[in-house]
Amino acid sequence: MPSTLNADLHCHSTFSDGTLTPAQLVARASERGVQLWALTDHDEISGLPQAREAANDAGLAFLTGVEISVTFIETTVHIVGLGFDADNAALQEGLARTRGGREQRAREMAEGLAQAGIAGAFEGALRYVGNPDLISRTHFARFLVDAKVCRDTNEVFRNYLVEGKPGFVPHRWARLHDAVHWIVDAGGMAVLAHPARYRLNATEEYVLFSEFKQHGGQGVEVVTGSHFAHEYGSYADKAREFGLYASRGSDFHSPAESSTDFGALPPLPTGVTPVWDALQARVIRP
Repeated sequence: MPSTLNADLHCHSTFSDGTLTPAQLVARASERGVQLWALTDHDEISGLPQAREAANDAGLAFLTGVEISVTFIETTVHIVGLGFDADNAALQEGLARTRGGREQRAREMAEGLAQAGIAGAFEGALRYVGNPDLISRTHFARFLVDAKVCRDTNEVFRNYLVEGKPGFVPHRWARLHDAVHWIVDAGGMAVLAHPARYRLNATEEYVLFSEFKQHGGQGVEVVTGSHFAHEYGSYADKAREFGLYASRGSDFHSPAESSTDFGALPPLPTGVTPVWDALQARVIRP
């Protein structure tokens, strides 16, 4: 596959915190020229059968995917898995454990918002949840926008639900070692998602990349809707430094909320090796 392939290997459906079904995502991706696609819902793979069927019907090449939440140096980090066996029991069990505890965390978030004068947030957030096991900050953000507490979800995350603001509740997710091994042991590739998003200093970021590689991680998102354009080159350099494959994905959640749509990302920078080069045998073709 060429390095200029229009691949989108990071997006979310109603099975986690997206607003479109897997079939709607496939239609949107296909209309916008995507050639290789993966659904990467948060800690959840139950949407993959629908995604695979829709991709096949649309003539779109497909990779299994997931985005696993990890706690690393008291920071939530995301690891994308691509091309794994979705029937792998250890992966399924690990994801189920990672999903556990979200409801209690959500109730504590609602309590914090209530103390700030915003009542009914838990019930309000539930109205936006396709999968109650995966209630998240994004669902609270949509409630706060529709309740006219904030103008948009960006304002929500400036004023609520983040550390030091009302409604923030930390959560202990999977360990980095475990998340990488669930993916790798299921025959897939572990990819460090949107690394520029994490509030890590240079030393902490180096440790993250080093431990990720040590545990068996093989890729990093270089071009992503969660990065600014000037960061593409920085993480292309990181990919080369650590011998990682380069990935590409919009991190699309919703037509109304996402800054980057399918098909809108630039190509990977030159001098990196795309993840799809290593995953060709795992691509499900129509």
